Amino acid sequence: MLVTELLKLAPSPEQGEALLATMRACNAAASRAAEVAFAHKTANKIRLQPLVYGELRETFGLSSQMAVRAIAKACEAYKRDKAIKPVFRPLGAVSYDQRILSWKGRDRASILTLGGRIIVPVVWQGRWLGTTGTVLRGAADLVYRDGKFYLAVVIDAPEPPAGPEPEEWLGVDLGIVNIAADSDGNTHCGKTVRAVRYRNRQLRSRLQRKGTKSAKRLLVKRRRRESRFARDVNHVISKALVGEAKDTGRGIKLEDLSGIRGRTTVRKAQRADRASWSFFQLRAFITYKAALAGVRVALVDPRNTSRRCPGCGHIDKRNRPDQATFRCKNCGLAGLADIFAARNISGWAAVMLPDAA
Repeated sequence: MLVTELLKLAPSPEQGEALLATMRACNAAASRAAEVAFAHKTANKIRLQPLVYGELRETFGLSSQMAVRAIAKACEAYKRDKAIKPVFRPLGAVSYDQRILSWKGRDRASILTLGGRIIVPVVWQGRWLGTTGTVLRGAADLVYRDGKFYLAVVIDAPEPPAGPEPEEWLGVDLGIVNIAADSDGNTHCGKTVRAVRYRNRQLRSRLQRKGTKSAKRLLVKRRRRESRFARDVNHVISKALVGEAKDTGRGIKLEDLSGIRGRTTVRKAQRADRASWSFFQLRAFITYKAALAGVRVALVDPRNTSRRCPGCGHIDKRNRPDQATFRCKNCGLAGLADIFAARNISGWAAVMLPDAA
């Protein structure tokens, strides 16, 4: 299984300046390549390369492969939205491949700069690099964040062999009030998360109105802190769910929430909560942790999972008198709505088959 890891570098002051100069040149070259791509309305690397390759090497002092990577970066960005001319941040991430980055063991990296290759120590090798059986891929992104350099690398981590189809499943319902609820009756409440989100939105609004340079710097800092907070919460929840399923020998069933924001409506007060929380990230964390633990994961059709009674099977919109409560109109079974939805997911909901096309 492929996982991405951030490896922390410890360059000397001179090496740091060389890396910064290289990043500025590569991003300026990518912006120039994107300008030409936008003018000629082409996102084809083969067509764009004869138009800018020589200019990038001469103007920005790039090596042959650095110029090729800058052109590829410009094409990938322009291809996403051809109505916009891409412009890259001076210290945005720079992509390296095997021709311009190599490894000297697992604790040093040979990185090409404008002035030649430098050998940079790797002071933090991440979680996976020291694991037996992992294979380090050659490509990496050079990242500069908060005054520190990192290499974002792709690591091929070994997976346990797939076991037989589980006889029982742990159903997981994802939501806003409760970020996750499982069919065993456990909930991961989103109250603290929503409080932090609300406080950050209020602070962000005040800083945006202020508009000073220091306010803008603080906005960037707060954005990263908020992203780290959300990522940590999703890691904690996914680890707990996968651990619960593994300990009981079950698989995990999740709702397929693809396109959920376009298919559903919520109250005005909940719009920001729905838009800001990353359900896809949580699902991705559950999926990769489950794969590494040998736990099967299946996606199910979410239709009527929150309206069906897990006792008698009666489906009715009126079974949900409010967000938190479920009360069956047919048999009278009542309880926490998210738990009942998770029980429907674990047993009744149909598994989504992959699209053969």
